[in-house]
Amino acid sequence: MPVSPVPRVLIDLVSIILIDLVLAGDNALVIAMAVRALPQRQRRIAITFGAAAAVALRVVITIVAAKLLGVEFIKLLGGAFVIWIAVRVFADASSPPAAAASQSRFLQAIWFIVFADITMSIDNVLAVAAAARGSVPLIIFGLCVSIPFVVFSSNLIAVLMDRYPVIVYLGAAILGKVGAEMVVTDPFVIQELHPSVPVTYAVEGLAIAGILIAGRFLSDRSRNTPANRSATKGSGPSTVLPTQKR
Repeated sequence: MPVSPVPRVLIDLVSIILIDLVLAGDNALVIAMAVRALPQRQRRIAITFGAAAAVALRVVITIVAAKLLGVEFIKLLGGAFVIWIAVRVFADASSPPAAAASQSRFLQAIWFIVFADITMSIDNVLAVAAAARGSVPLIIFGLCVSIPFVVFSSNLIAVLMDRYPVIVYLGAAILGKVGAEMVVTDPFVIQELHPSVPVTYAVEGLAIAGILIAGRFLSDRSRNTPANRSATKGSGPSTVLPTQKR
């Protein structure tokens, strides 16, 4: 008995939406960390533009995602890039939100959002491409649906980071795990090194520790520059980290 194509389309559409929503958590987290150092108004602008640009690029990548299947070094390089971005966003997020951010920091936040989202979305892209069965309209619709979810989640996480700074460390740890997992699951690494589960956990642990140490070092060095010391003296208690007491 032939099956109507309508249910299949609906099933594919729902599958794509669920994939986006389930796998968008890490992306929302890195976006929130990237914008935490920005003032509230610039946060909303950076999140909106960054998420929209990332999704637009993801649509293009998803359409050609079949060519990425099994390509060596894609996940290896992508994982290393995620770890590097995690260090940078952790260093920025460790600082309290600024009353007014420079144009360079604002553009840097958008750059981090776009490229971290694309890099961390390899699994998402491949899953959506498989669920869409090559249908470009389904791909575009399903990915565009994720924009409101990512924007809302990123704003919420950024606000929670202001109130509970420990979330910054948790976010850095999650990004470290994601980046390390991408590295050890690259086809080249699997073929040549055959990493076991304990080795995978060890690599993830080293990545998390490295991100926390390097990010904290960069954050402390940034705050100890002459310009930042002068700004801290002139801005009063509002520049003190939430975890510090006077």
